[in-house]
Amino acid sequence: QVQLVESGGGLVQAGGSLRLSCAASGGTVSSYAMAWFRQAPGKEREFVAYTSRYGNTNYADSVKGRFTISRDNAKNTVYLQMNSLKPEDTAVYYCAAAYYYGRSWSPTLHYAYWGQGIQVTVSS
Repeated sequence: QVQLVESGGGLVQAGGSLRLSCAASGGTVSSYAMAWFRQAPGKEREFVAYTSRYGNTNYADSVKGRFTISRDNAKNTVYLQMNSLKPEDTAVYYCAAAYYYGRSWSPTLHYAYWGQGIQVTVSS
């Protein structure tokens, strides 16, 4: 049973940066495709970023060019570097792991494990 724990969230002014971390235990991130999702108040959860086991990445249009997903297999951790943050980035951010051996992202990927989520608030 893989457990995912997010950290690094908080309050930041618009234009600022944050780096989220997702530390895994009970399994190795190198064995999974990993992704970040977010859910703003009153909205559905939405895809943010994805990295395959091989390092392929994909991003939501709303964050492309501002956010970067990466993984450090030695630390068993996945990161989301968020730059040029906007108030509309305010949400609870979740990391997720999928048993998937392909390279390309698919919107129908099933994620078997989820973190508990962490709040990111961007003030204007």
